[in-house]
Amino acid sequence: MTVFTMVPMLLTIAFYDRIFIPPSQKGHRVGQGHHIPSQNGIGFVISILATFVAGFVETKRKRAALAHGLVNHPHSIIPISVFWLVPQYGLHGIAEAFMSIGHLEFFYDQAPESMRSTAAALFWTAISLGNYISTLLVSMVHKFSAGANGSNWLPDNNLNQGKLENFYWLITVLQVANLIYYLWCAKIYTFKPIQVKGKQGTDTEGNAVELANRV
Repeated sequence: MTVFTMVPMLLTIAFYDRIFIPPSQKGHRVGQGHHIPSQNGIGFVISILATFVAGFVETKRKRAALAHGLVNHPHSIIPISVFWLVPQYGLHGIAEAFMSIGHLEFFYDQAPESMRSTAAALFWTAISLGNYISTLLVSMVHKFSAGANGSNWLPDNNLNQGKLENFYWLITVLQVANLIYYLWCAKIYTFKPIQVKGKQGTDTEGNAVELANRV
C-alpha cells in the first residue's frame, strides 16, 4: 500500500512547488516563510480527515466480517476490497507532503544561519520522539481499554473482536486538539525580520522591518 501514499505525496509536492507557493509569495511580498502557517494548517486538517476516514473503513471491515460469520476467525480473509484503504493512505501522503515540507522550511527559514543544520536535526529528532509517544499511547490503550473479559481495543489475537475504530476516533480527537494548539502558536508567533536587497544589492534593514511589521 506504500505506493498509494508515495504517489499522492509526489503529486502534492509538484502542486506545492508550481501552484501553491507562487501565489502565496505574491500575496505576502515579505519573502519566504510567511506561507508556512497556512501550509502546515492544511496538512494538519488533511491528516485529521485521513484518520477519520480510517475509522469508517475499519467499521465497514468489521461489519463485513460479522456479515460473513468471520468474527471468530482471525486468520480468514474477509471479503472486502483492499482498495478501501486507498483513501486514507492517499490522504496521509498528501498531509505528509504539506507538513514535512512546511516544518523543514520553518526550521531552515526561521533559525539563525549558523544553526540551520541543527534545526533540521531537531526536526528529525521531533519525529523520532513522536514515534516513541505513539508507542506509549498504544500501550496505554492496551492497559486502560481492557474489559472484564481481558479484551481491549487492540487485541493481539483477533482484531475482529477489538475496537480499532475507537482508537482511530481517539487519534482524531488528539489531532483536533493539536490543531487548535498549533493555530494558537501560529497566531502568537512573530517571524524574524527579513533582509531585502536594495537596487544596489545592499541590505535595507529599515524596509525589512517595515515590511515585517505589516504582517
